[in-house]
Amino acid sequence: MALLEKYLFVKKSTIPNSGKGLFTKKAIAKGTRIVEYKGKKSAWKDVADEDGKNGYIFYVNRNHVINALPTKNALARYANDARGLVKIKGINNNCDYVTDGLIPYIESKKDIPAGAEIFVDYGKDYWKVIRENIKLWKQEAKDAEKEAKKKKATKSTSKKSKNGHKNGKSLNGKSVAGRKAKTKRAKA
Repeated sequence: MALLEKYLFVKKSTIPNSGKGLFTKKAIAKGTRIVEYKGKKSAWKDVADEDGKNGYIFYVNRNHVINALPTKNALARYANDARGLVKIKGINNNCDYVTDGLIPYIESKKDIPAGAEIFVDYGKDYWKVIRENIKLWKQEAKDAEKEAKKKKATKSTSKKSKNGHKNGKSLNGKSVAGRKAKTKRAKA
C-alpha cells in the first residue's frame, strides 16, 4: 500500500493557537489512506499517567498504544481536529482515524485539494479531558496567585518582631529577641 507521506508537509495550522498542522502537496481522493500514525509502541498501563498531559497518545487497545510525542518525524501527529477548542466556520474534519489490526492510519473521508490542511476527529473523550485539564490549570494558576500574595503579605509582616514592632524594640525599654532595646533617655 503506497502512503502519501512524501506529499505531506508541516507548517503553522490554519486554526489559531493550534500550533503546527499537517498539509498535503497534492490532491487526495476520498477513501485514501494518507499516513500511518507512528511512534513508540507500549501498553496503556505504561502511559496511563500521561493521559491528559500528552496529546500524542493513540489508543488502539489496552495492550497497544502509540506515543508519537518522542517521534518528531511522525507526520500524523501534526493533524489537528477542526472541531477542537476553536471552531472556524467552513473548516471541517476531512479525515478519520482507521486501524488495520494494530496499525492506525489517517484516511480521507472526502476529496482534499492540494495545499489543504488535513483535519481528523480526535473524538469526544479527548476534548472532554482537555477541557477538564484547562479548568484544573486555571484553578492551579489562581491557587498559585493566592499563595504568592499570601507569601508576599507574610514576608512584609515577618519584618516585625514578636511584639509587633518593626524595629524589635519594646515600649518599656526591655530587650526584645535577645537584644537590649536602645532607648533615648531625656536629659535631666
